[in-house]
Amino acid sequence: MPNRRTVFFISDRTGITAEMLGNSLLSQFEEVDFQRVTIPFVDTTENIDAVIEQVNETAAREGRRPIVFSSIVDEAMSERVRRGTNALTLDLFQAFVAPLESELALRSSHAAGRSHGIANSHEYFARMDAINFSQTHDDGAATRDLAKAQVILVGVSRCGKTPTSLYLALQFGIRAANFPLTPDDFADRVLPGSLLPHKERLFGLTINPDRLHKIREERRPGSKYAALENCRYEVRECEHLLEREGIPMLDTTAKSIEEIATTISYRAKLRRHVY
Repeated sequence: MPNRRTVFFISDRTGITAEMLGNSLLSQFEEVDFQRVTIPFVDTTENIDAVIEQVNETAAREGRRPIVFSSIVDEAMSERVRRGTNALTLDLFQAFVAPLESELALRSSHAAGRSHGIANSHEYFARMDAINFSQTHDDGAATRDLAKAQVILVGVSRCGKTPTSLYLALQFGIRAANFPLTPDDFADRVLPGSLLPHKERLFGLTINPDRLHKIREERRPGSKYAALENCRYEVRECEHLLEREGIPMLDTTAKSIEEIATTISYRAKLRRHVY
């Protein structure tokens, strides 16, 4: 295929940094079919040589240079990859570290694993605590410790509360709970009693009824739960309830989990942890 290119993400640790920045850049080239290969823990001479061989074999087989995103911190190893591969090599660390060293008048530590390791045990275990909290407080399963939540997501079933809660915990270290609003709540026209003491931490999610119908049909096909009219009713009543209570709300229909989580953390002024 003329528009197919192989891309290698190479790292001396997990490869997450290389993947995140690399994929952000590749997303600007929609016409190319990128075949992605991630190679983590490239931290020895033997591993470097094996990577060079794999990249060069790919170049010879495909008749065009692969693209390499490297987040290898060690300068000698990084240089070995640049010189040894028949590829476009984009060195993510070396491109930014040198200007920062110049600006700060300091030598960087050149230590691998700082961004996705356990460099700060307090921050790391705080993130683990946030993940456990979000799992325990998923879908209204537990309400006893809701006072510890930084945000409580509310909305109809299948509008994106659970994945957003887990993303907030995993990526930002935010203790996020979520609680479903049901037809019983809409009939009573009030928030569930367990949520009232924590109203200032509530954040509502809503969704287009047609999209909700399709999602629910995959889960319970042909059920009243998934019926389009029921979806329209639940979304309409949920939005009315949230508006009456003055709870901020976000439409998740056309947004990714990353966009939803970032918007919530910004609008709710939540303290995000960086790992």
